[in-house]
Amino acid sequence: MKLWKRAAGALKDRNSLLINTLSRRQRHSSDLHAAVIRATSHDEARVDYRNSQRVFAWARTAPSIHLKPLVWAISSRAHRTRSWSVALKCLMLLHGVFCCKVPAVQRIGRLPFDLSDFTDGHSSLSKTWGHNALVRAYFNFLDQKSAFLYADLKEIRKVKAAGPEDSIMAEIVMLQKLQSLLSLLLQVRPQAEGMRGTLVLEAMDCIIIEIFDTYSRVCNLIARVLSRIYGASLAEASMVLLVLRQANAQGDDLADYFEFCKVYGVLNASEFPKVERIPEEDIREVERIVNGEGEEESKAIVVRESSGGGGGELVLSSGKVLRTVVTDKWEVFDDGGDDLTSVNGGNGMERDIVSIRSLNDPQPQRQPHHVHACKLEIPDLITF
Repeated sequence: MKLWKRAAGALKDRNSLLINTLSRRQRHSSDLHAAVIRATSHDEARVDYRNSQRVFAWARTAPSIHLKPLVWAISSRAHRTRSWSVALKCLMLLHGVFCCKVPAVQRIGRLPFDLSDFTDGHSSLSKTWGHNALVRAYFNFLDQKSAFLYADLKEIRKVKAAGPEDSIMAEIVMLQKLQSLLSLLLQVRPQAEGMRGTLVLEAMDCIIIEIFDTYSRVCNLIARVLSRIYGASLAEASMVLLVLRQANAQGDDLADYFEFCKVYGVLNASEFPKVERIPEEDIREVERIVNGEGEEESKAIVVRESSGGGGGELVLSSGKVLRTVVTDKWEVFDDGGDDLTSVNGGNGMERDIVSIRSLNDPQPQRQPHHVHACKLEIPDLITF
């Protein structure tokens, strides 16, 4: 049965190549269409790397000329097929085109074909339901990734053109989209027995590489957002908190996914680094900001003399200690609006301790400064 199935698939591929050769409509891109047909053959046990690399080379060298007929050829092939191997190879080929980092790919938008309800038409459902699920999950990810790439350029321009207040919100929105893509990626996995073949393992290798790239972007964006969290609004901080919790939950799912891929035999999974969780201290700090506990409030100040007589300490209600140092050197301070209160420190010397006023004081009142200078006798150094 398998021999007849392979022979029938090879005959279909040969007919497609013959039709492509005789077609006048595709004469200007006949070589490209032939490479797509060979790269997406019906052979379940073989991946044609040579023709796949030819397709990627065309996409990189002249995207303005070859990208449109290339996408059309892949879409036409995927739309007409009833074979899970051809559908999966079409998705892998298009995924490779996305990975070429060609700016013209961002203009594709949603994919021009639909495999969300794909069902293999050459075998019974009991034998191919796992492959059908793999193709559907892979298509759902690629469709959303293509839409994300279409909007990614606009988002990048918005972040660059916006001010600091708007750019953090744009980064949070991009974080949420990347986490959605990561969730779709984690659904692409073999679910049935008997799927451990060359084609499925190659597809899983592509997925692992994509997970690594997406997860790296998520980590970098989280680090950038956390570095600016103290300047975020309450709504932005609440969104960041949800993103952090989602990131930790996805970290656990990623660890389980990589362990499954290692056991399954996916090569790239064995080289994936350990998934790092977001420290709980960072999450608690964001929670304090959301709850209003991170804002500066008026603090009580306690003046405590040191036992050595060398200065004093300002003890805030939060427990932080600010030490004062007594010196006989003059220091010049800019007039910043702070109040200076003279405190008699004994030993014939006056010391000034600056009281700390809350930054949230709506109407700070300016009081006159009382500066007490030390009375020193300066000898007359000018003689006649």
